Amino acid sequence: MCLDALREIGNIGSGNAASALSCMLSRLVNIQVPKIRILDYNEVSDNFGGPETLMVGLLLSMNGEVNGMMMFLLHKDFAHMTINSLLGSDLQDFSEVGEMELSAIKEVGNIMAASYINAIASLTNLKINITVPDICIDMVGAILSVPAIHYANISDKIIFIENQFDAANESADVQHAQSHVLMIPDVESLNKIMDSLGIGL
Repeated sequence: MCLDALREIGNIGSGNAASALSCMLSRLVNIQVPKIRILDYNEVSDNFGGPETLMVGLLLSMNGEVNGMMMFLLHKDFAHMTINSLLGSDLQDFSEVGEMELSAIKEVGNIMAASYINAIASLTNLKINITVPDICIDMVGAILSVPAIHYANISDKIIFIENQFDAANESADVQHAQSHVLMIPDVESLNKIMDSLGIGL
């Protein structure tokens, strides 16, 4: 029942994120049914092809009635699609990313994070705030080491949401892009979310 409730949150949040992306990129963005799992921390990097996989990481803190962390891990196809659409550029490689490109990705991450937080808040009637995201481009292992520093004090599980976006460009070609959302609420907050949904842990 708990997993079903988290899937519902993930489904609504992913749908909201696709709508927000569609508005930002001025193109139709569809999302496939997200895959949602509960993972132990040491299982996460294996889902990205190993700790040396290069990705964009955005880390936000949740506070208010729900406390914890939220992290977005974006594959290069997602980063390239959003940057090129927003800035009218032709980025092909992470080595070409500068301050302007990082700022654009950060804004996308901020809006997507709000989509998931609003989904939780609307379903639970809980007040949740998020911080401005920190961003880096690095190997997955290095990116995950940041929340790992605080991890033992937060939770022993990660809510892992895998999204596949499909966006049509001006030539009607469909671009495919992946993103992953890691939600790490503390134990008390997870209990509070489940209680608000009428599901006791």
